[in-house]
Amino acid sequence: CPKALLTLTRKRGAATYAQTLQNIPETHVTTLENGLRVASEESNHPTCTVGLWIEAGSRYEDPKTNGAAFFVEHMALKGTKKRPGSAFEKEVESLGAHLNGYTSREQTAFYIKALSKDMPKVVELLSDLVQNCALENSEIEKERGVILQELKEMDSNLADVTFDYLHATAYQGTSLAHTVEGTTDNIKRLTRGDLASYIDTHFKAPRMVLAAAGGISHRELVDAAKQHFAGLPFTSKGDSVPTLKRCRFTGSEIRARDDGLPLAHIALAVEGPGWADPDNVVLNVANAIIGRYDRTFGGGKNQSSKLATLAVEHNLCHSFEPFNTCYSDTGLFGFHFVSDPLSVDDMMFCAQGEWMRLCTSTTESEVNRAKNYLRNAMVAQLDGTTRVCENIGSHLLHYGRRIPLEEWDARISAVDAKMVRDVCSKYIYDKCPAIAAVGPIEQLLDYNRLRSSMYWVRL
Repeated sequence: CPKALLTLTRKRGAATYAQTLQNIPETHVTTLENGLRVASEESNHPTCTVGLWIEAGSRYEDPKTNGAAFFVEHMALKGTKKRPGSAFEKEVESLGAHLNGYTSREQTAFYIKALSKDMPKVVELLSDLVQNCALENSEIEKERGVILQELKEMDSNLADVTFDYLHATAYQGTSLAHTVEGTTDNIKRLTRGDLASYIDTHFKAPRMVLAAAGGISHRELVDAAKQHFAGLPFTSKGDSVPTLKRCRFTGSEIRARDDGLPLAHIALAVEGPGWADPDNVVLNVANAIIGRYDRTFGGGKNQSSKLATLAVEHNLCHSFEPFNTCYSDTGLFGFHFVSDPLSVDDMMFCAQGEWMRLCTSTTESEVNRAKNYLRNAMVAQLDGTTRVCENIGSHLLHYGRRIPLEEWDARISAVDAKMVRDVCSKYIYDKCPAIAAVGPIEQLLDYNRLRSSMYWVRL
């Protein structure tokens, strides 16, 4: 009968999902004598991604050197002492490989996607990149101009500007207030000595993870790492050992009003937990309940997200999305939306109302839907060697180990409506938010009014 067939199909789907979690290859981790962690996940892919994840970023900078990490990332990709100028990039291209890198507030990464048979060569290229960065004065000046142009272009990305402002006000007076790219004045002023000092301080073996995923052998990866990274320094010189100071969260606001812009960008956040805090799973479920919306993606009034339904019915915004940005010891839990000038107040009212609803009346059906959404996003991490490699490298820096998807699934399954209400109340209810607003924001209520909407008067 159709009902029996449907039940059988569901059981098969559930079994397939469970089997997928159980059949994920083991993550092998080996620590070399100098402290470099080598981690890999072996599969039958014809390609592999190999990368270096380094515990270094703008949070480790001071106001005078802010931008050094971003500058070093640019310079590292522009040649080494062994392969000067464009020779490094040409050698990567000769393998048919793709080289990339990024810098964040607490991490720097360089990774190469190539054919699996070229893994030993890729390891050698990465070792050359971090150990023999040329830092030629002519290349520094050339790259300085490139970065300054990038900074000008970034100013036109209002979403990124809003999030930089959010960090600047939420973590004012601390290193998390720094932008990743640094200021224009700093980029103009940074010298070769500043960049060399940054590399000498941060590019140490215990602060790095060599991660790989794809059709590779962990033993061969370790052998290649021993051969090419044995000379990587173990310790920093003297008193230059990098340490992270506690970054204080401050409920506050930054408003950059510009009525010449067509749309307003608003971000509101409270202090969230750090990476390793178990509350993160519950907060991610809460964000999945809120959902996200973009009018360019379509979707009508029957969406499961109540906030998205309100946005459609009342034309409240062009887009919104919740976020949970984590750092080692703190985080930003909030939402960002883009709206027409006359809709700013209404959208903020509805978004804060949705937060209060999470704290007081979340239902089990909402939680179950959100958990399924998270499971789908979690399994999507298996899609491609680059995503798996990044997952391995980031996990070892954040948690000290690669957390298996089966464990993540168990944590998600344990969440219920009461946990969502309790954890959201802990972080949201009657807390002072940080607010960043850019554009035509005349309709945005003053801070005290927005602060008073962080609780409900209940009799």
